[in-house]
Amino acid sequence: MRKRRNSIFAGIDWTLVLFFIVLVFIGWINIYAASVTNTSGEILDFSTRYGKQIQWIGLSIVLIIIIISIDAKFYERFSGIFYIVSMLSLAGLFVFGTNINGATSWYNLGFSSIQPSEFAKIATALALANFLNEPNKDLSNLKTQLSAFLILLLPAILITLQPDAGSALIYFTLTFVLYREGLPSYYLAIGFLAIILFLITLSLGFTSSIIIIFSIITLFIVYLINTKKYHLNREWPKVVSLYVFIGLFLFSVDFVFNNVFEQRHRDRFNIILGENSDTRGIGYNTNQSMLTIGSGGLTGKGFLEGDRTQGKFVPEQDTDYIFSTVGEEWGFIGSSAVIIIFIAFILRLIWVAERQKSKFSRVFGYSVATIFFFHFMINIGMVIGLLPTIGIPLPFFSYGGSSLWGFTILLFIFIRLDADRTYEW
Repeated sequence: MRKRRNSIFAGIDWTLVLFFIVLVFIGWINIYAASVTNTSGEILDFSTRYGKQIQWIGLSIVLIIIIISIDAKFYERFSGIFYIVSMLSLAGLFVFGTNINGATSWYNLGFSSIQPSEFAKIATALALANFLNEPNKDLSNLKTQLSAFLILLLPAILITLQPDAGSALIYFTLTFVLYREGLPSYYLAIGFLAIILFLITLSLGFTSSIIIIFSIITLFIVYLINTKKYHLNREWPKVVSLYVFIGLFLFSVDFVFNNVFEQRHRDRFNIILGENSDTRGIGYNTNQSMLTIGSGGLTGKGFLEGDRTQGKFVPEQDTDYIFSTVGEEWGFIGSSAVIIIFIAFILRLIWVAERQKSKFSRVFGYSVATIFFFHFMINIGMVIGLLPTIGIPLPFFSYGGSSLWGFTILLFIFIRLDADRTYEW
């Protein structure tokens, strides 16, 4: 019999709370460094970005109290409604949304703007957890697989059409959660193969790619036939299907890249693949970010001593490129410390997710860990030039109310679910 819960703080995992406090604090310090000017400096100047971030942090505390005060079963019971409302909010952007930086991803409320895709991640994670928690949901079953993929695909499509391919990518990463819950491993193999074929097609083009890949497949099949491990007379329909599937995939990659992607997206991929070198145009932000990080050396230049940060060399440095501030002012040691804290935080999330007694809580916990991990990995990779710029914020570091609130709600719903593991009201 579980112990009765007599306080909203009973059962709270204070280690995760401590990680939250540390990351938010370090994040705000770097937002301050990236956005302070010679004419500002007052911490409580709410006309500045760092001042607004303080307001959003304060409101986050209110959100946290509300979240942990609500019965954990509430999030499970109303997960379907949250999901429907989130999908409607994403669809509503095509009518009422505001275009910012080429994407219609925001609602302009006058006093502020809200990006619903940040909150749709929470609703999608809850809906996925609730679906897999239903009786007889076996991910080895094709119908269950298709239903689970549909939950992830719907928000991804709506966000891609805004267009905001970077944010949409996060929804596809939740496939790793499905793998933990029993999705056959060959789906991951197919996924990695698709990524490889995608990169080969972008690098070589459709015609060269199909010649090379088909030649490799043919040689492999000939080898299997000669070693009598494969009988073409019985398996030829599978061989034909394989050729057709790969051919269609390569064609779709080439078509989407040249006809669906915007020129800015094509340019960013080409820079990463080494097809173009553009340090003044589309590659300017990334190049300046790399130079700024590199200038910090081993120990950094010191807080507010980063001349490149203070000189505003890196556009959007307090949002997508906030880690470049860390690199310049705190150096390799400081950057490594931040990375270690993030890794420890994500490992703690996985550990807490694994100890859950409820499948709903476990699936949601793994979803939280996955979302944080890929945001962290993609943003850092983007800032140091390993990945194309796709507008993925660094959790608790990048400036913005929607991002901060989205990550805060995501984390503390899980903390609330975990607290319910051994207690009851």
